[in-house]
Amino acid sequence: MKLTCHMPGLMFIVALSFAYFSKALSGTYMKSSITQIERRFDLSSSLVGLIDGSFEMGNLLFLALVSHFGAKMHRPRLIAVGCLLMAVGSALTGLPHFFMGRYKYDTVIQSSENESIIAPCLNHVECVSLSFPECVKDPGSNMWIYVFLGNALRGIGETPVTPLGISYIDDFAKAENSAFYIACLQTITLLGPMFGFLLGSMCAKLYVDIGFVNVDTVTITPKDARWVGAWWLGFFVSSAIMLLSGIPFWFLPRSLPKQGKENKELPDTQQQHPGITSFLPSLKKLLSTPTYFLLLCGSVLKFNSFIGLLTFKAKYMEQQFGQSASRANFLIGVLNLPVVAVGIFLGGLLMKRYKLSVVAGAQLSFLTSFTAYLLLLLQYGTKCDNIQVAGLTVSYNGTPGISHDKQWLFSECNRNCSCRAEEWDPVCSENGITYVSPCLAGCTGSTGHGKHTMFHNCSCVLLTPPPAEGSASVTLGQCPRGADCSRSFTSYMAVSVLSSFINSLGSTPGYMIIIRCIKPQLKSLALGIQTLVMRTLGGIPAPVYFGAFIDSSCLKWGMKKCGGRGACRLYDSDMYRLIFLGLITCLSGSAYFFIIALIVLLRQQFAKEDKRTAEQAPKPGQIELKVPCDFKKEFPVQTLTGTKESLEPRAMQVTKEAGHEEAVTANELQACPVEQCPDVDRPAEQTLNPANGQTEVQKNTVCDSQHTDAKSDVM
Repeated sequence: MKLTCHMPGLMFIVALSFAYFSKALSGTYMKSSITQIERRFDLSSSLVGLIDGSFEMGNLLFLALVSHFGAKMHRPRLIAVGCLLMAVGSALTGLPHFFMGRYKYDTVIQSSENESIIAPCLNHVECVSLSFPECVKDPGSNMWIYVFLGNALRGIGETPVTPLGISYIDDFAKAENSAFYIACLQTITLLGPMFGFLLGSMCAKLYVDIGFVNVDTVTITPKDARWVGAWWLGFFVSSAIMLLSGIPFWFLPRSLPKQGKENKELPDTQQQHPGITSFLPSLKKLLSTPTYFLLLCGSVLKFNSFIGLLTFKAKYMEQQFGQSASRANFLIGVLNLPVVAVGIFLGGLLMKRYKLSVVAGAQLSFLTSFTAYLLLLLQYGTKCDNIQVAGLTVSYNGTPGISHDKQWLFSECNRNCSCRAEEWDPVCSENGITYVSPCLAGCTGSTGHGKHTMFHNCSCVLLTPPPAEGSASVTLGQCPRGADCSRSFTSYMAVSVLSSFINSLGSTPGYMIIIRCIKPQLKSLALGIQTLVMRTLGGIPAPVYFGAFIDSSCLKWGMKKCGGRGACRLYDSDMYRLIFLGLITCLSGSAYFFIIALIVLLRQQFAKEDKRTAEQAPKPGQIELKVPCDFKKEFPVQTLTGTKESLEPRAMQVTKEAGHEEAVTANELQACPVEQCPDVDRPAEQTLNPANGQTEVQKNTVCDSQHTDAKSDVM
């Protein structure tokens, strides 16, 4: 029978864990698909950052309403509705793929599939008829709006899962079990990002139109800047998972009996919540707390750097080290995230094993975070040089130099080819230089077909003789990076993994600061305000301004069909590294000023509290009498301190005022420690209950009843 009573609670915890896993998987899959969405819809990094931030916009739109009114409603079913909305939002995000037609990329191979010989370098007379084709606007050019709306709808659906799920667990679980259940939720949640990045890796490796086109006819590879993976596939997979995760919640009861009190009445979930009149004073009191304000400022800056890093880390690995999107997502999923999970677990274990105080926890969090920050500085030295692209990073004679002027793409060797500066169809020569297109390389002939096509008689290649004996021929694709770049990437990943692990060690101690430093009646408000501020000032703007700064390092922009700037094809990797790492280090470095001030303030605050506690402790030979908490609303709290002989007259007076006619002698008063009351700031060491005049109060039945209640809770 006892097992039956606990089954709904166990079912809820399992279902909520699966919901946590699915929403984390969907969120990180969105992060892993940023590059694919950017290329498929020809967007800038700042605009795709805005799309990524739409999740936070939708979440914040309904967060306050759901948190306030959700507790009055059927919470499991409200969570089920949230899972359904997340599933619909993910499906809507991937739906534009089926209305945009086939993905087309600019390449001379595609336009000449039926020709045995391709001559990219045409004279001016031959190409005049091809220079001004009639432009028909792509019907899918604005389909990114549906991705924006789908991601926002997913954010709306996520709103009830966390606050209502945690409150439901806290209502039916014992205090000691509640913390364990929540820890299990957090642990399972960490598996979601891992599988999200792995799913992103798998989908990025598949061609966007897989199943609809012959993949053998595709002339680009996953490392090409024009490659678009099957980004839509992962959204439908995550949609199906979230739809399944919401099914169990439809069959769960509105509320469950408290563990250990199954035969008693169910807890009242429709309790009255404080109105706006009590909210504003509480908010003012919270924000005027120096420790909370400093913690909030530091958290916002750290969260900005974290969101920027998480959103564009895979893209940084692509542009800086020449990795494909698939490989970058795979490495993040199998290396970075598992060590983060281990670090969070060990951080919590350290807190429990050594019983760290708030100050010690804050110091540990600062030490680990600052050590990870110093390791981050090492990443400035782990870099790869810009790939040599004629007219962009080197001149046509091989002289290094960055150029943003499209006129640098033209030289005497290709002046008569009538090439377009907007095209991007890179080819690689044996001298290690990449040319923007076969036309700009001055090639007049070709052999082979499809992805195995080679171009010959390239006049621009002759200007820079190859290091070994070779010919003036080029092959499709950018030139690969050298062995030095591979070693730098290995060093980068080692530093990144170590930094992630050390930083995660301080996550749990850092989170406990807000739990232990805020008064109990303000904890929920403190956590809610922290979430609201971090998402408003970090989750929404960070991807946008990170993307805008990254756009400033672009050297070669793609062009849309009817004009206008598309997605970036090539970045200045040196500038990209300085901007990306510079933003992260500046934001994190600024946060440490607030964190250091917080630690100093905490040490002073707890030193004063320890001194006050020592001063308020009863002197030897004295006792303290106080009315218990249960009667403090009807009777004022009265504290009587002194020797037993001096307390007897006053004790008699107090009991008579309460309606008790029997006198209390000093011999009946015995020292008995009583647990601190939730609404009383200082602990009582001796209690006297004048409410009902029962003599057992003076015989310490208050203490005995507390011990009895504690034993019954354990049993």
